[in-house]
Amino acid sequence: MTPSFEKLQKTLKKLPGLGYRSAERIALHLTVEKPALLPELTLALEDAAGKIKRCDQCGNLCEDDLCIICLHPNRSHDVICVVEQVPDLAAIERSGAYEGLYHILHGKLAPIHGIGPEDLNLKKLGHRLAKGDISEIILALSNDIEGEATCHYIQETLIGNLPIKVSRIGFGLPSGGGIVYADSVTLKSALEGRRDFQ
Repeated sequence: MTPSFEKLQKTLKKLPGLGYRSAERIALHLTVEKPALLPELTLALEDAAGKIKRCDQCGNLCEDDLCIICLHPNRSHDVICVVEQVPDLAAIERSGAYEGLYHILHGKLAPIHGIGPEDLNLKKLGHRLAKGDISEIILALSNDIEGEATCHYIQETLIGNLPIKVSRIGFGLPSGGGIVYADSVTLKSALEGRRDFQ
């Protein structure tokens, strides 16, 4: 292989979810099978690098100061759903079950990995809550130790005694899933998150 090809492959391998073989396949596809895609991809990457940034309010992707969700007049502007990453927001949006605003932390507290409160988008969340316009916070963070720690930090440090309802998304069995296939953490969450049956 040529040095340029190896450089392309090594760069692609740095992307999440791509190992050696996947990076090699993509590099071969772009340079040998579909070389006409390479300039188009280059232009798209340059365009994205120059235009895409984080929303000043929630941390979502946008090309202006605020994202389309924060600017949308028909959304509930007094409810904020806190998520870890942009793909979490996208998944909730696809469900069509939520019509409020979001706040993206871009991670979760993980002291073992050196991720503290200053590394997350928590300061802006604190400012949003302090304005007094928010009636409810929905914590849609992962059901693991780091997710729980982040939820407690938000509850104790940012919300404290503010008159804001705090809720946590439910966790449990997937639709169509059987109890026998669920792990103990999922079953515990399902039992703790039970509600009245009508």
